[in-house]
Amino acid sequence: MRFGLSVTQIVGASLSLGFANALAPRTKINDAYDFVIVGGGQAGLVLGARLSAESNHTVLVLESGGDGDEYRERIDTPADSYFDSLWTTPLNWDFYTVKQPNADDREIEWPRGKVLGGSSAINGLYMTRPGKDEINAWQTMLGDMDGADNWSWDSFYAALKKSETFTPPSDEIAKQGGITWDSSTHGTDGPIHASYPDYTFDQVGDWSTSLQSIGVDVSDKMYGGDVWGAEVSTSCINPSNWTRSYSRTGYLDPLPDRTNYDVMANAHVTRLVFDNSTTTNLTASGVEYTSDNGTTKSTVKVNKEVIIASGSVGSPAVLLYSGVGPKDVLSDAGVDLVSELPGVGQHLQDHISATVKWNTSVDTAGSIWYQNGADKTKTNYLSYIDDAIAYVNSTGLFGSKVDEYSKKFLENMDKYTPNTTTDDGVIAGYKAIYNTTGSTIFTSPMGQVELLFMNSDANGDVGISAALQHPYSHGRVYINSSNPMDYPVIDPNYFANPSDIEILLEGIKMARKIGETSPMKDTLTAEIAPGSSVQTDDEWTQWLREQSSTEFHPSSSCAMLPQDQGGVVDANLRVYGLANVRVADASIVPIALSSHLMASTYGVAEQASKIILEYYNPSSKTDPAFSDSNVTVTSSTSATAKSSKKNNAATAVGGLSSLWISCALVSFHLGVIFNLLA
Repeated sequence: MRFGLSVTQIVGASLSLGFANALAPRTKINDAYDFVIVGGGQAGLVLGARLSAESNHTVLVLESGGDGDEYRERIDTPADSYFDSLWTTPLNWDFYTVKQPNADDREIEWPRGKVLGGSSAINGLYMTRPGKDEINAWQTMLGDMDGADNWSWDSFYAALKKSETFTPPSDEIAKQGGITWDSSTHGTDGPIHASYPDYTFDQVGDWSTSLQSIGVDVSDKMYGGDVWGAEVSTSCINPSNWTRSYSRTGYLDPLPDRTNYDVMANAHVTRLVFDNSTTTNLTASGVEYTSDNGTTKSTVKVNKEVIIASGSVGSPAVLLYSGVGPKDVLSDAGVDLVSELPGVGQHLQDHISATVKWNTSVDTAGSIWYQNGADKTKTNYLSYIDDAIAYVNSTGLFGSKVDEYSKKFLENMDKYTPNTTTDDGVIAGYKAIYNTTGSTIFTSPMGQVELLFMNSDANGDVGISAALQHPYSHGRVYINSSNPMDYPVIDPNYFANPSDIEILLEGIKMARKIGETSPMKDTLTAEIAPGSSVQTDDEWTQWLREQSSTEFHPSSSCAMLPQDQGGVVDANLRVYGLANVRVADASIVPIALSSHLMASTYGVAEQASKIILEYYNPSSKTDPAFSDSNVTVTSSTSATAKSSKKNNAATAVGGLSSLWISCALVSFHLGVIFNLLA
């Protein structure tokens, strides 16, 4: 496994992370690989690790962003996701939507990770999971499609567990935060750590008690598919050193050198190159990329497959710039049509949210940080992440009127069909998703609104957010230029369907109600946003249009649906009309999920790896996972790799190797010392 980085970058990474032997510098990559993975973000590194574990496969990952080593301390420190955010760095794509006419005509910021590890390196670390009913609804939407069984709850649940290692909280933290859990619903030896901070607040414990008082029960069953109730969620924190556990630390860093696996950072894919020998079922023969912002371009040949894992914005963009997508979009952008596929970029769904805020009479994470509290530099405090949440279902929001509201929402379907397309298939897909959302999911016990408690505000204030989980308003990602260095256009179409406002309205009123219920209210003083002037539904609605923003969970822009419903990939993740191209990330999920998307994205990537490995090794019944017994280690790091091979085999699936843990701890504590001296 080699990185395509300069000598300066390699030496800098070695010094910053405390390695005696850095990975060998790589000034160029090979001419051809069996698998070329487009995107070294969250999903891409899962795929790279799993596929390269088979020594007969050569694998290349191309990542647009850098390695992130110069920001490694900030990535690793959980609390820095609030207090030293990576949004302001080159590690963030820093996308913006087009103006949203139903959200006060605002352009809304969409941060996404541009670094090895992708958004898992810069996000808020929530490790919630989707629900059984919605995953099974996804499978039902696929009908009798070959491979549909891969997306049943049982199959997906196994993939979710495979990706994680769960560690319960300490007794002290569990008691103070009111944390409950069921270890049987979690994974035990996966690459990503799912755990809890080593620091919490009494208000976190108050959360569940206040929710119980308004009829939302505490649950420890959400990780087993029953996503409704209140809990303190797991976060992707490695409890051995209280650092962020993300796709790079889980699926890349622990691997000994693999001569069949290369990772190249700062390599932006501009398009896929297709074999012109056929006009249908086209074969991708190469992947074109640039390392200098488009000035020069190179092409790597593909022996078997291209796997696109660039996220819900990047994956449709790669296809569109390659000439695969809606004919009208490509024509308007000046891109030659290679394969007409109307659903590319369509069916975009996102969680939109808003936050009620209060002053408080007690210390918060924010007040400790910004007022230089005594714990500010302590490692356990720096592990704190807001993690008190709840999922409220339709009964909790609408009581006995659930069927009445379901009927009302379904009647809105034809009135508010998205104006983003005139294609009959895409419209049919929109209606299929809408029907599933409005009937199967809305009338199930699944959460319709997520509530989150946050005490990391800069002023020492606290907030309770409400976020819509199953939007009826669908948008799209498209391009308006033939230059692949230009950003794609993002239009989530927020609140285009008034059903979304009606549901979020009930959620935000419940957020206020929690803050007015003991014991939570006992430490809250004045409500500062929106404040007492907002009382009526009309006033709330106007405030929501002015203040709501993304919860950072876009999905479905390369939806797994039948092709005649505007689908982009089939149940085996193959792009329709292309012989050897798959998509494997959150963009393929056809319906928005009641969950933050990180765990689900790991699940998609794990399941994709399984599908691909079984296709090329149909007689194999073993999962290579991180076993390296079949990979020859040859490079300048071979001695180190060989001597630690046994240790790596035992610890890689748990996150960092022992060497990594030691180096990370040294780096982390040195960073704390430097902060104290600054």
